[in-house]
Order: sequence, then structure tokens, then C-alpha cells
Amino acid sequence: MAARPNTPPRPIIVKKVIQEAHGGHHGGAWKVAYADFVTAMMAFFLLMWLLGATNEKQRKALADYFAPTIVQTKTDTAGSTGLFGGDSLVAADRYPHGAAQTGTRAMTIPRDAVGGPREASGRESEAESKKFSLLAQTLKERIQAKSETRRLAQNMTFTQTAEGLRIDVVDDADFSMFALGTSQLTPAGARLFGEIAKPISGVPNQVMVRGHTDAAPWSAKAGTNNWRLSVDRAEVTRHYLEFRGVASERFSRIEGVADREPYVPADRFDPRNRRISITLGWRSAGDN
Repeated sequence: MAARPNTPPRPIIVKKVIQEAHGGHHGGAWKVAYADFVTAMMAFFLLMWLLGATNEKQRKALADYFAPTIVQTKTDTAGSTGLFGGDSLVAADRYPHGAAQTGTRAMTIPRDAVGGPREASGRESEAESKKFSLLAQTLKERIQAKSETRRLAQNMTFTQTAEGLRIDVVDDADFSMFALGTSQLTPAGARLFGEIAKPISGVPNQVMVRGHTDAAPWSAKAGTNNWRLSVDRAEVTRHYLEFRGVASERFSRIEGVADREPYVPADRFDPRNRRISITLGWRSAGDN
């Protein structure tokens, strides 16, 4: 059939479809939230696996790695069931004893197996030994006579060794000489060292200071370790004793041994392993 000559062309219709914006679930925010959720779940299951695959000592080491030099709780220390409920807070065992006991067993460290006082006449050595005993007794009485230091008397031990009179100042769960993980003296530590300095400054003997730490590990980011910490604490102690009247020329040795000489070998993380040893030598500072 022939087309009509006067027929107009058909119109072209363009259909434009406008879609509404997608819902929020098609954005990126949900992905971040989901990633956080998956990370948290992974950490949770990793924690559950570690709790089941490790023993108590391994779990403690892991915890201490993220929180170095943790002070153990009172329940982990002898005499913690009450005010001085045991023989001593620095006793070598963990079992409370009768409150009436004086704690003399904890206040005594065995003599060194070898060696003895400097080579001299027996009469001279005996006189020096008596002088040390008198100094130790005087220091005990000074500390026990003051209310602010009386509680700290049990944190000190006195031992005559081959080097001389060793005074050990020992931490416990309720007392620290230094702020945790640092060489900064605490107020209690400064008071105790101040009392120790007074009788020491009145004798001419050489002075040796040794720092000890527990075995709590440091994280790799800490930038330090127990060797450096023990030396720093020994040096701070030397400086404070000098400030309180001990002549600088009397110091013959300052050293740190980290955790290599534990006070409680059965538990190298015990807070009592953190201590400062101040030794008065048998020789006077001017002797050769």
C-alpha cells in the first residue's frame, strides 16, 4: 500500500528513567563496621585458644609482657591475710606464720659459703664485726622509732659477708623503692634511704651499691631492659646517699645484676626480688 504523501513523521520519544539513591547498605560504612567485628572476634578466639593452650606460668609471662614490672597482689605474699599476719612480708616462703613470731628467720640471710673479713689480725676483724652489728642494731631502732618508717623495718635485712656488712632493702607487694619500671625514688623509698644514710655517713668504710630487679620482661618498644634498670637504680641510690651526707670518695663500686641473683629463686617474678644492696666494706675508703 503506498504511503500517503502528506503524512507527518512519527515523533521520537526518549524515556528518561531516574533511579532513587541506593540504601545505606550499599555504601562503604558497613564494611568498616564488619571489619571491626571480624577483628574483635579473631582477637577473642585467639584469647580463648591461648587460655586453653598455655599453663599458668606461660599466661603470666604473656600478661607481664604487656604490663612490665607488675606488683603482685597481696594474696601472693606471706603475711598478707592481715596486718602483719605472718612472720614477715619479705619471708622467703609464701605461707603465713603466727602473728606472734618476730620474723627473725626472714631477717637473716646465710653467710657466704667462702671468704670472710679482710686479712687482718683476729682482734681487728672481731672489732670491725662488732661495729657492724652495733650499726645494724642502731639503724633498726632508728627506723622502728618513727611512725612513717616503722612499717618498712621488715623490708630490711643485714648480713655480714666476705665483702662486709650488706644491707638489703627489699620491695614487697605493698612497698616499692622506685616507681614501677623507672629509677625514680618513691617518697617511702627516699625516707628509708635517708634513714640508712645517717649511720653510714658516720663510719669511714667503703660503700658498694648493687641493684636487683625481678624477671618481668620488657616490651620491645620500651627501649630498656632489666640490666639497665638495675644499674640506673643503683646509681640513683648512690646519688641520694651522697646527697644525704655519704662522701663521694667512699663509693668503691656501683653495679646492676638485673634478675640474676633472685631473693626468691622459686619465683623470679616475686616483687621481693626487686631490691637494693648497700654493702659497707671491711676496708675504710682510704685503705689500699
